Amino acid sequence: MSDTPTWFTDAVSVVPEDRRIEVDGVEIHYLSWGDTGRPGIVFVHGGAAHAHWWSHIAPAFLASHSVAAVDLSGHGDSDRRDRYSLDQWCDEVAAVIRHAAFDGPPVLVGHSMGGFVTVATAARHASLLAGAVIIDSPVIEIDPEVRQARASETFNKEREYDEPDGPIERFRAVPGQDVYLPYVKQHIAERSLRQDPDGKWRWKFDSSIFMPARKDAAEYLARITCRVALLRCEHGLVTRDIGEYMYEQLGRVAPVIELPTAGHHPMLDVPLILITAIRSLIADWDHSRPLRRS
Repeated sequence: MSDTPTWFTDAVSVVPEDRRIEVDGVEIHYLSWGDTGRPGIVFVHGGAAHAHWWSHIAPAFLASHSVAAVDLSGHGDSDRRDRYSLDQWCDEVAAVIRHAAFDGPPVLVGHSMGGFVTVATAARHASLLAGAVIIDSPVIEIDPEVRQARASETFNKEREYDEPDGPIERFRAVPGQDVYLPYVKQHIAERSLRQDPDGKWRWKFDSSIFMPARKDAAEYLARITCRVALLRCEHGLVTRDIGEYMYEQLGRVAPVIELPTAGHHPMLDVPLILITAIRSLIADWDHSRPLRRS
């Protein structure tokens, strides 16, 4: 695209390494950028998304960090399971952290459903993390992908296509939002389909990921002991009331930061604001002492 900015083309020109590990009998894929032996950042996508939702974000941190982005089971290029659970996805993230060979515990960053996974991972695998950033995850409500999947045909039916151009052109996030940067949307959409041996093109997620009951991530909030921050999108799903509830559950020691003009998916409309917010948090955490629960 002629109007694609240089920062974006530079970022996606940094090709990550594809890595795979086995977790409880299933092969989990993740992307890795940068040299091992550096401080780490691990990104976790939302429901029906995949690791490449972060591939224009991750390179912004390579001057100081090694970065990974995981495909949870049932998503992206990871294998599928017969059943999915929040705790199982947490264990997959923990396995990636151990495998990635960071210099010390990394910061975990999760969006939407991936924020739920981040909350639970921070509670269940606290020793593995230096901090956790939760992006627009309304943990006292059912996540939006699950709500829409159960109420409509959006996700609960496997779809196949003879060619990829049509579905790529129609690609939209769930829930939808008013603004998408076209070059970001195109980049992610092109990496959201796979061609199967029968020649058909299909989306890279298992439609059954939304059907099982999920353990409520809210119960994990009060158990988090590492540093944690909440990024609330101005036009997203975490209302001020939900943000206040999460702040209280976290012992009133976690910043709640609004991303101005952002929809629920800030990597699609305000990626530079998102990068700046995460950079600022990590820089502060590197040079300050954490507040403790009262």
